[in-house]
Amino acid sequence: MRSLNILIFGLFFWACQSQEKTDSIQSKPETMNFKVQKSDSEWKTLLTPEQFQILREKGTEYPGTGTYYMHFEEGTYVCAACETPLFDSNHKFESHCGWPSFDDAIPGSVLYIKDTTLGMIRTEIVCASCGGHLGHVFDDGPQETTGQRYCVNSISVEFKEK
Repeated sequence: MRSLNILIFGLFFWACQSQEKTDSIQSKPETMNFKVQKSDSEWKTLLTPEQFQILREKGTEYPGTGTYYMHFEEGTYVCAACETPLFDSNHKFESHCGWPSFDDAIPGSVLYIKDTTLGMIRTEIVCASCGGHLGHVFDDGPQETTGQRYCVNSISVEFKEK
């Protein structure tokens, strides 16, 4: 059953494959110097096991299970690891993909990383301050705005109400 879930999950990502976002793609985030730097043991004391698995080990929540998937209050979504503001609520939209989606990030808050896992080319997004994995950005967002869909794990962010 688990391998069937993994296969279905992989096929879902294959269907959602995007073109690379060309501005500021990095290739090796582990070699970058982030403003917030901690060892794995320090991160493990600050984050829940689920947060550590997603933010530090590049995991993914199951679709439709995250706290912020259907959350549409006014405020700012910050990195759950370092509290850097990442997304404003006015950029959030319902994409029906199973994860919180935004059409843009706060300028300078995320870095774009070429991701070739799962047999495809995608663009990973990480927090520019701590390197925490947030999700991926795709080019199938609202055409009337940016055309981008920042597909974010709820566990990677926390919401700060305005």
